[in-house]
Amino acid sequence: MSIPAPAAHVSPLGLLPLARTAVDRGSDRRVDPDHFETIRADAGTRVMYLAGNRALVRDGVLVLLDPPAKGFGDDPVYLGRTLEHAQVPLGTDIVLMTLPEPDPALAVDGAVWVSLRESATDLGGLDAGLFVEAAAVANWHAVHTHCPRCGAKTVPEQGGWVRRCPEDDSSHFPRTDPAIIVAVVDEEDRILLGSAAAWAGNRYSTLAGFVEPGESLEAAVIREVAEESNVVVHNPQYLGSQPWPFPCSLMLGFTARAVTTEARADGVEMSDVRWFSRTELAEAVLSGEITIAGPISIARNLIERWYGGTIIEPEANARA
Repeated sequence: MSIPAPAAHVSPLGLLPLARTAVDRGSDRRVDPDHFETIRADAGTRVMYLAGNRALVRDGVLVLLDPPAKGFGDDPVYLGRTLEHAQVPLGTDIVLMTLPEPDPALAVDGAVWVSLRESATDLGGLDAGLFVEAAAVANWHAVHTHCPRCGAKTVPEQGGWVRRCPEDDSSHFPRTDPAIIVAVVDEEDRILLGSAAAWAGNRYSTLAGFVEPGESLEAAVIREVAEESNVVVHNPQYLGSQPWPFPCSLMLGFTARAVTTEARADGVEMSDVRWFSRTELAEAVLSGEITIAGPISIARNLIERWYGGTIIEPEANARA
């Protein structure tokens, strides 16, 4: 069954860059074992190439090419059928082919190999959705080549969306790891930001963490904030989500009210945590004292929702 073209869904965080999509993934079509041969015979079918984390982009548009004469290669993935008319017509089938490294021969007429982080804010909804989907499923294939039960090498099936073990006949599906990310605000309307121990430089962002087994999203918000900053929060409110295919997360954005304000970094995950008023944050960012999350992230949207507008960065630090 085909799905209708999606209406633009705008969450309280706005239209998040990596949450846009205009693709019918065709779960009913990809179960057909002859599906790749069927769409290969269609002259309109197009291929998206992914090399590592890079795809071909030209003038802010994802480059989709004709299938190669010898077919789709060893492990193609069916990405779906387009739901809007952009660089290809409505209803175009798109197949993902992965390469070990960027092929200069494919980068013609001004096309360049770029990462999702570099290009997401410049891409339209169709292209952004294809790139996110491709990156996530390619990452899964790269690290789930063998059966976790018996260790046998698995084989892709169902358009690349299932890997089956030929030894025990078990099926394995792409994983998505839910992670909460939260804008913590206190009674003075300050926001709590932290600098992760793993980050270089002076970068600050909203607090985040993975949801543990058997845990609700709200409980994860309360636990993660307390673990990382010593701050107790209540009343977590869900705001929106977007995939984060680096490699396989779904970021679920919240806001929460602080009950306590004595912030102390745990010294393990976080090296520092600080409260900022709007004036303090704007001045710290503009002066270069700190940097904040880039515009494709849900963290930036959480921060600017609290701030009430765009936070101006020094030209040298501004990210596309």
